[in-house]
Amino acid sequence: MNFMNKTIFIFNLFLGLNFIIAQNKDVRKSLKKENLIVYDSINIQTKKNISLTLSLIYNNFGSEPKSTILINTIYADVNNVVLGKSFAKNGYAVVILNTRGKYLSNNILDPFEHEAEDINEAINWIIKQPWSDGKVGMIGHSYSGFSQWAATKRLHPALKTIIPQAAVAPGIDFPMRNNMFFTYILSWLNRVSNHKMTDNADFNNGKKWYSIYKKWYESGVSFRKLDSISGKPNAIFQKWLDHPSYDSYWKTMIPYKDDFSNIDIPVLTTTGYYDADQLGALYYLKEHYSYNKNAEHYMVIGPYDHQSVDRMIKTSFRGYTIDPAARIDFEQLYLEWFNYVLKNKEKPALLKDKINYQLMGSNEWKSKSSISDLDRDGMKWFFNHEKDVFLLTAKPDKKSFSRLTVDLKDRSDSNELLNLKYNIVDKEIYLKNNLIFTTAPFDQSFDFSGQFSGELNFSVNKRDVDLYFSLYEKTVDNKYFLLSTCVTRASYAKNREQRNLLALGKKESIPIQNSEFVSKRIKKGSRLILMIGITKSPFWQINYGTGGDISNETIKDAQDPVDLKIYGNSYINIPLDID
Repeated sequence: MNFMNKTIFIFNLFLGLNFIIAQNKDVRKSLKKENLIVYDSINIQTKKNISLTLSLIYNNFGSEPKSTILINTIYADVNNVVLGKSFAKNGYAVVILNTRGKYLSNNILDPFEHEAEDINEAINWIIKQPWSDGKVGMIGHSYSGFSQWAATKRLHPALKTIIPQAAVAPGIDFPMRNNMFFTYILSWLNRVSNHKMTDNADFNNGKKWYSIYKKWYESGVSFRKLDSISGKPNAIFQKWLDHPSYDSYWKTMIPYKDDFSNIDIPVLTTTGYYDADQLGALYYLKEHYSYNKNAEHYMVIGPYDHQSVDRMIKTSFRGYTIDPAARIDFEQLYLEWFNYVLKNKEKPALLKDKINYQLMGSNEWKSKSSISDLDRDGMKWFFNHEKDVFLLTAKPDKKSFSRLTVDLKDRSDSNELLNLKYNIVDKEIYLKNNLIFTTAPFDQSFDFSGQFSGELNFSVNKRDVDLYFSLYEKTVDNKYFLLSTCVTRASYAKNREQRNLLALGKKESIPIQNSEFVSKRIKKGSRLILMIGITKSPFWQINYGTGGDISNETIKDAQDPVDLKIYGNSYINIPLDID
């Protein structure tokens, strides 16, 4: 009995597994030509009567046991087997696990809730197979990145390393960012929950979803009615809205505080300056090092968006052309990492130190031993104004304040908001519902690397307010280069786990934090531009400031316009990259 037939015999005889031939014949033919063996769907029933669907792919040469690369995905698709092709061709077995409730699983889909348990079940299955050498590594992008951290919450002894790419952190950056929900989550939920596979056609129907966001925004109904407006109520959406704080519901999904101290396996995190889930990736990194000082955790970050770190580098996007040095081969990097950990090969050459980042505008990579090294030096800029000019200055003016008034009832701007381009490099920026603070031109260039932070001292005529901060470099040729952004719900700014409402019209102080990490050389003659605005958009939940459940507030709660005063002792700190 040859190795492959023996494997099939053991699967069926001892584990009672049902095999389903891959539905895409072209994919199977292509993989067969490359001497790769594929089993598209392996159904496992756990002791708790949970149904899980796996796919298996590996090289047909040799019968020696192999280390396994495990990919957990919520995006069920018969073509997912190609995700593991490069690893299988390089001597690994690859197992793709579909999230509970997807593909052939007859259970209910509950995104983010069961990965810690189900991944361990898959690993238990893997290490019992004759082709397994007992070592497992994980890789995956976005939701699949999250699932690797979920697995570390109950770390299996056979799990030797993870490569979370642009990893989502539920409750941190999705489905809410800094406690603010956004409308995109409903289209995403439909993508994964419309049926057992992945409804990309519905998800990619931008015209449909923009019309839904617009209808909700213009109607002024509560955020909780968004799914009803779409014509398809969604129980998961409603459940998420019931958890606006970072409470026990979210904490059970991924490691929390001391849980990180037990994660003693090597980790390679990849993300981008313009990755929508960068904050999730940074959350894991910082918490890991906070609770495990000796963690072997590396990060690679550069001028990439959410998709680029998943092997698909874009040479240009949103008006920006990346430096040639940034155009690395992620697929090769990931293979080298697995070889380093699972086969005792050399560490990837790109990893000069723990934090590896591409300095935009310099065509070079830099590295630091810790992300905290990038917070030690900085420039502090205070928010001041002279007449109608708003300035970032080196000294505070405690007596002055800048005023911003926004009418939350006004929805005449829906079309222009929906059509904003959000370019990285542009000739203009959006100037409504915000204040623009600017520095004087710099007399020499400098390197900005890290996350801007600061303190906002303010008063407002509401019990709560949602704010956004966008930081730009304005070059001598009057172009705006988007550096970093952050959003914050004032009532959660000090503690994402506990809401603290504002006192009407009284001076308050909150931290400016959780901005996006960026590294760029700021040119001589440029200025820094800070935009501070009140969030009112078809893309975001609207906080009317009553102090009640924001998901239940409506335009009737808007009443008087938001009257925000920003005092002159408010500031931001710009991290300087000094060798």
